Amino acid sequence: MILDKLKRFSMALDSPDPSTVPVYSTGDEVSGKVVLELTGAMKIQSLKLHAEGYAKVHWTESRSAGSSTAYTQNYSDEVEYYNKRINILQLGQNLVTSFEGKHGSVRYWVKVKLHRPWATVRKIKREFTVIEPIDINTPLLLSPQAGTKEKLARVWYCNLGHVSLTAKIDRKGYTPGEVIPIFAEVDNCCSRTVTPKAAIVQIQTFIARGTMKLKKSVVATLQGEGVAPRKRGSWHGRPLKIPPVSPSLLQCRVIRVEYVLRVYVEIPGTSKLSLELPLVIGTIPLHPFGSRSSSVGSHYSMDIDWLRLTLPERPEPPPDYSAVVSEEEAGRTDQGLTLPEEDDELGGMLERPFFAYVQEFRYRPPPIYSEIDPHPPRSDMRRRCMTC
Repeated sequence: MILDKLKRFSMALDSPDPSTVPVYSTGDEVSGKVVLELTGAMKIQSLKLHAEGYAKVHWTESRSAGSSTAYTQNYSDEVEYYNKRINILQLGQNLVTSFEGKHGSVRYWVKVKLHRPWATVRKIKREFTVIEPIDINTPLLLSPQAGTKEKLARVWYCNLGHVSLTAKIDRKGYTPGEVIPIFAEVDNCCSRTVTPKAAIVQIQTFIARGTMKLKKSVVATLQGEGVAPRKRGSWHGRPLKIPPVSPSLLQCRVIRVEYVLRVYVEIPGTSKLSLELPLVIGTIPLHPFGSRSSSVGSHYSMDIDWLRLTLPERPEPPPDYSAVVSEEEAGRTDQGLTLPEEDDELGGMLERPFFAYVQEFRYRPPPIYSEIDPHPPRSDMRRRCMTC
């Protein structure tokens, strides 16, 4: 029989690890092999290679049209990204990242069909993963994110007081495995102890027929210490590590995958005070040199901002000179101070290292402020070249 002559029909895509699904980026060439193992001669009409890639969404919602009438509404849509019958598989440039969600997915696969005379068509399907490059080394994704919120905590008709929250992060773009340093401040003016927390939230949005379906999930959490009533608590770069998650999916018409950093304060007996900062999870990590100045600059500005929060608005004036040095000590110092009589000797002294004479002037008061330079430059002194 014809079927007995086909001993093995298989397909394998080239991958560093044959036990895992191959991963490619846009523009890559997908290579592999199709194996036909026969026990004897066999006629074949054609061997066709077909590659496809689709984003599809589908969900149902139950609706009521009256007390005794109910029906189910279906929502579905799809976007085609790749559909070719070719001999060499070259991925296009406008592909989006593979994704598996509750109400939709983005999938890519290769099919091989074997056509033979007077026999059924044999098919093989192999899926592969596509990763859309997202470079976080851009001005938009390197810009700091910050926000402030405030609320009046209430339990029934009793006002507990105000609670305010301020949060900052050094940039918008991160990659899985990185740590997000969180700067936050909680001003608790209510009568109850509140607890600051943070979480990374993944938001999946499925779109079909003008309707959206959302699914939110928490992928990482962080909890701080409680802030007592009438007290203030601060996070100075509290770390929150990003787990292995799917990168942001922003270019698909029917599916979006977005991330936010939610910093919130739990208030006993009432709703929480929440603040959300946008995040983009990319695939190309932060460059160690090209983005150093931007990253360091954002860190520096944040440190200065938080330093201002801890400094008093009006610094105390310095103490008077008489409060530090008594008249007796100043008199003894003036009596022990002698200057050379000869101008040449004074000039020679100034040419030597001046450090040895600084100690003799430690108790003398500072000179009176004047707009006129008491030591103008000599006319015979040669000007120094500033470029040398």
